[in-house]
Amino acid sequence: MLPLVLSSGDPSGIGLEIAFKAWQNRVAHDLPPFFILADPDVAQARADLLGFDMPLHITDENVLAAQFEDALPLLPLKNRQQDKPGQPLTINAAGTIEAIERAVSLVMRGLAGAFVTCPIAKKPLYDAGFCYPGHTEFLAHLAWKITGRKVKPVMMLAGPELRTVPVTVHTALRHVPDKLNTGLVIETARITAGDLREKFGIAKPRLAVAGLNPHAGEGGTIGQEEETIIRPAIGILQQEGIDAQGPFPADTLFHIHARKTYDAALCMYHDQALIPVKTVGFDKTVNITLGLPFIRTSPDHGTAFDIARQGIASPDSLIAAIHMGNKLIQQQCTAF
Repeated sequence: MLPLVLSSGDPSGIGLEIAFKAWQNRVAHDLPPFFILADPDVAQARADLLGFDMPLHITDENVLAAQFEDALPLLPLKNRQQDKPGQPLTINAAGTIEAIERAVSLVMRGLAGAFVTCPIAKKPLYDAGFCYPGHTEFLAHLAWKITGRKVKPVMMLAGPELRTVPVTVHTALRHVPDKLNTGLVIETARITAGDLREKFGIAKPRLAVAGLNPHAGEGGTIGQEEETIIRPAIGILQQEGIDAQGPFPADTLFHIHARKTYDAALCMYHDQALIPVKTVGFDKTVNITLGLPFIRTSPDHGTAFDIARQGIASPDSLIAAIHMGNKLIQQQCTAF
């Protein structure tokens, strides 16, 4: 089985800390081999700051995770970074971007089985000239560069009891109705259903589609989007053989009994999808990017600059992301 590659995220955040803690708990959590892309000096400085007796093994592409049992394998970045915990720096952006690019390349070349991303901060990247809305869009661009095929990335938040997919993602709430359209709902649902089959091994995925408005529009009396956008999309999906039902009022879609009736909930905006899944299982929830030609998972939290010096960050969501990445690798191997 190929090892997983971790990008360390913004070096001023908790990415290195949770990667260290995941490796330290590798036996207790039965983690598969992984290695990390990072600046070795920054990694060592962070381990020293946190008081971790952290063995790091500088590796290369020929033996990426050979020393995993005895030390955390580290593939050095070419762009050096500065260790300023809690202080995001524009100068570190080049290394952060390099880690993402090299990780994708390693997976696409068959040297790593899946890509697990530690959290990044967008502002230092924007200040350095980064022109993508976020991690996900950049990954889609890299996939297009490598394969020559454009892809539509879809965010899924997956926990032990709930999977949710936002149709619109990083869109201001006031702009969601303008961005939402039947084609976008259909495309997101197709990708979700396809990856539930191919990556999760669910033969006949069931999708529950949330409404946009309170009470799913109350028959058009509290907004028209359900009748003019969402319901027509569901009809087309059903004609294509996709088991999509709805639109359902979001306030009754996520309780324990409702969750048993579907494999993923398609939500109309960011917080409609993320609030319930993080409430149900915050430390066990994983961010998965669907629609890509490689496996990408991520913790469901951010850089946590405010606690980056304290050594109190929980590695649970990263551990869940590593397990999920490995599970999807195994499913992929089984499928082929």
